[in-house]
Amino acid sequence: MKKLSLLLIALVAVVFAKAQIATNTYWVQFTDKNDSPYSIDAPEEYLSQRALDRRARLGIAIDEYDIPVNPQYLQAVADCGATLINPSKWLNGVSIYASSSTIIDAINALDFIEVVRNCENHPEAQLRKEENLSFEMKNSGLARNAKDFYGGAHDQVYQLKVNQLHDMGYDGTGVVIAVLDGGFEGTDIHSCFDNMRQEGRLLGTRDFVYGSTSVYTQSTHGTSCLSTMGAYDPNNMVGTAPKASYYLFHTEDGDQENIIEEYNWVSGAEYADSLGVDVCSTSLGYIDFDMSQWNHPLEHYDGHTAPMTIGAEIAASRGIICMNSAGNEYDGYCTLGIPADAEHILTVGAVDANGNRADFSSVGPTYDGRIKPDVMAMGEDTYVASGNPGGWWGDYYNGSGTSFSCPVLAGAVACLRQAFPYASVQEICDVVRQCGNRADNPDSKYGYGIPDFSAAFEVLHVDDTFTAQNNILSVFPNPSKGEVHIRLNEVSIAELSVYDVMGHMLKTYHFNGLNHTTFERYLNDLSNGVYFIKADAENASQTVKVIITK
Repeated sequence: MKKLSLLLIALVAVVFAKAQIATNTYWVQFTDKNDSPYSIDAPEEYLSQRALDRRARLGIAIDEYDIPVNPQYLQAVADCGATLINPSKWLNGVSIYASSSTIIDAINALDFIEVVRNCENHPEAQLRKEENLSFEMKNSGLARNAKDFYGGAHDQVYQLKVNQLHDMGYDGTGVVIAVLDGGFEGTDIHSCFDNMRQEGRLLGTRDFVYGSTSVYTQSTHGTSCLSTMGAYDPNNMVGTAPKASYYLFHTEDGDQENIIEEYNWVSGAEYADSLGVDVCSTSLGYIDFDMSQWNHPLEHYDGHTAPMTIGAEIAASRGIICMNSAGNEYDGYCTLGIPADAEHILTVGAVDANGNRADFSSVGPTYDGRIKPDVMAMGEDTYVASGNPGGWWGDYYNGSGTSFSCPVLAGAVACLRQAFPYASVQEICDVVRQCGNRADNPDSKYGYGIPDFSAAFEVLHVDDTFTAQNNILSVFPNPSKGEVHIRLNEVSIAELSVYDVMGHMLKTYHFNGLNHTTFERYLNDLSNGVYFIKADAENASQTVKVIITK
């Protein structure tokens, strides 16, 4: 970043003891951002040039969410005796440590405080977290022999057909991915990341849990997740985005299950935004906490209630493509973990190498009836790097969990972003869903199915060429919820052909602009998905992409 208040840097860069975080942690919510020294008109003071370039490329304006927390408010809270942990500009508050009720009383007396929330701990939810984590990190013992360049990761790469994007040169080069997780033990020494380090593509790290100088502690979970995207060890393991650049952020505290971790994540996502990150991959989810009053009941799964869900939605609105694991809570009704309910992210469930849904993969729908998960990727017996290379399991092993299906998919999305830097977050998420193998009949177990990234590329590629074409045909509304209307613009007669995303011709029609009823009835009977209508006139032609989402 070009400039940042020295006061704000001093307040944010607080190093505190691990024991302090375990008790007496609070969230302080501010009422406003009044009298801030920052301005919408000077975003270079708090956003990097790369972040500003991404906003300009995607046509996203700077707004009040981008304004940092008022540093005067932070200073006042610190002056009350609190230790600041992480401020959040999107949520307009700060997490703190306070050693006494006197400090909290003093903070509550400040006239810009909306509420102070206590975030205490209890061991029961932590035990559940540890059981879930041990399940994911368990070696299945499956022997997966190296098949080719991708090594043991062959199945998970080929299942999404992202290898076809790699063959075209789209391997994540120039795309920046942030991985937000519980620790990256072993990432700094594992040979599958040597190429990343040598080429300077490990751009940085930050600890939002303890404020320490290293993220290479506490858990190997982040290392295994990262490997599904960023590994580059030909014939042993190559991930889905082997040439992307990465930031590693520690937001999950492995020693507790506390809602403060959601706030940690939001601060991490904000930092990713300020750095100009393109894709966020998060293999975390929250349901129950050590303090039961913060548990997420069903009604919280509405896409705009939980702190982390709110943060994920704001991140998407800034131009970041966010992916989150669905969770490992098996069947039921909405067994997702927050923020898997967020509307404008891709929530990823797990399948095996044959495309069968893993029985542990969490299901939807959301409280407001939306389909989740969105899509599926390989999360059962996924090939991952060990955070303890050379140990009992060797350098690689097969683990299971939506924690692994999420980054497998995130790497593929990064390759799509490389190919189409001007596509909006919504366009990319929509086309990934529409190219799923269950797009015609999505449900809350499989979502839209396993995406075909070669088909997604073709859809976006065709769409990318439309701007230079003739204006023969108009199709509206588009996307359509089932009722499609068409008209001819510059010609009176055209031959119309309808194709699906795989290029199969479905129908041809001689169109004179007056006989629209029959053709529109045919279009209205099509299943959900992406279609192309090609109009051939006497001296010109045009192809229009039509999206149907009933």
